[in-house]
Amino acid sequence: MNHKNDSQVRQDGRTTAWLSRGWRQTGVGMLGAALVISVLTFGSWHAPGPSQAAGPQGAVAGELGKPPNFNKGGFADIAQAVTPAVVNITVRKEAPVPMSGFPSDQLKEFFGIPGMPEIPRMPNRRGVPPGPEGHGAGSGVIISGDGYVLTNDHVVDGAKEITVTLPDNREFTGNVIGLDPQTDLAVIKIDGKDLPYVPWGNSAELRVGEYVLAVGNPFGLNSTVTLGIVSALGRGGMGITQYEDFIQTDAAINPGNSGGALVNTRGELVGINTAIFSQSGGYQGVGFAVPTNLAKPVYESLVSTGKVVRGFLGVGIQAVTTDLADSFQLDQSKGALVTNVVPGSPADEAGIQRGDVIIEYQGKPVLDPRNLQHHVIRTTVGSEVNMVVIRDGQKHTLNATIREQANPTQVAQVGQVESEGPLAGVAVQNLNPGMAEQLGVDKGVNGVAVMNVTPGSYAARAGLAEGDIISEINRKPVRSEEDFMNVTSNMKNQSSALIFIHRGQGALYLTVKV
Repeated sequence: MNHKNDSQVRQDGRTTAWLSRGWRQTGVGMLGAALVISVLTFGSWHAPGPSQAAGPQGAVAGELGKPPNFNKGGFADIAQAVTPAVVNITVRKEAPVPMSGFPSDQLKEFFGIPGMPEIPRMPNRRGVPPGPEGHGAGSGVIISGDGYVLTNDHVVDGAKEITVTLPDNREFTGNVIGLDPQTDLAVIKIDGKDLPYVPWGNSAELRVGEYVLAVGNPFGLNSTVTLGIVSALGRGGMGITQYEDFIQTDAAINPGNSGGALVNTRGELVGINTAIFSQSGGYQGVGFAVPTNLAKPVYESLVSTGKVVRGFLGVGIQAVTTDLADSFQLDQSKGALVTNVVPGSPADEAGIQRGDVIIEYQGKPVLDPRNLQHHVIRTTVGSEVNMVVIRDGQKHTLNATIREQANPTQVAQVGQVESEGPLAGVAVQNLNPGMAEQLGVDKGVNGVAVMNVTPGSYAARAGLAEGDIISEINRKPVRSEEDFMNVTSNMKNQSSALIFIHRGQGALYLTVKV
């Protein structure tokens, strides 16, 4: 495959997310440089040919699943114990086809990338005609001796066939047990017994500066081990997944490492390698892994029920700035400011009001909206929780019974209007002149700005992304949040939606199909 084309990025200071399945422009400037958020699947979309030459195979571990004795061998013992359980996952998928009405000259205008494939965002598996078959590859970690494998959602999502190859060259057919796009995790099952596996570790015990090893199959080179340190903990707000609490590491990870293991010096799994920041699409010292304290509950829920059950509170929230702290009589700019309460939700029943600032949840301080979100989604459904809020400068303690989150976007940033049906998972805001200028659209453009698109939703698969301006839905004009709600309120049972969007200086139609 041609990685040279895949790794080209914009030079205008806006981030481009490189996916092995396509391109997605996030429209976020970072440090004035063109950076890449790269999820680390290794693959290409063309007719499959002969498989790439595999790299060296890993050594066979001794007693499986138990931390090795590192007194003599050091990192070599860790590698020997772990590599037999880190597998190569190859998938056969239906390749996306170019969107109609989006010629290559417009692509150059939108992205500044000559020769880029004609696909503006993540490919749409449901909304385009079948295309030629493609293939890709990533990594996975065997979690149990009976063949449960943890990997990334983007590695296996949409796969028609999955082949799992162990370092000892044994091959198995993989079956998807469950997917969780909100954390970019997936569980697949292979038929085997007494397989090597990596024991769970406790990512909460990690410290910045601690040694970790990344194990995977970068660029198809099987059983590759790299060494680094934990560079940071609790990274979030980067738009890689909906729920972000990443471990940042400088251990070298590259395309093909997706779904691979991040292990500590006891040979225990502490993270699943997922993404990198890069100017080239390759390793530049900043990689991210989903911590096991987030991944393990997802894994257990997918194995037991095939889905992930998350807690739901029912509030819209935003960060507390210094100015807002003064306005709401707060001593410090911490907490989650409530901007909306879903009628009939646990928050509504508990008496939470718009303008409350939630500063404590179950005895734990709430630092910001993301922190509150993490608390809520990890709460057992049916549990009664207590919260401390500040209202008009006074503290109040309120109790709520957490329910199951039916819509993954309901605990979302507020001031954003959301929809159901084909556009479920899409959050918008009224477009103002400052926002229009920031997004690079003409002053005369009317519509609502897309603030969030849930990963894996129908709209995301159709190519809708943050920063797009929706001007029409089903040929009806959309000029405000009210228009958006009026048009979409009756779309719950519809199987498709035709939307007209502005993206930078260009415009195009997208069909969102359920």
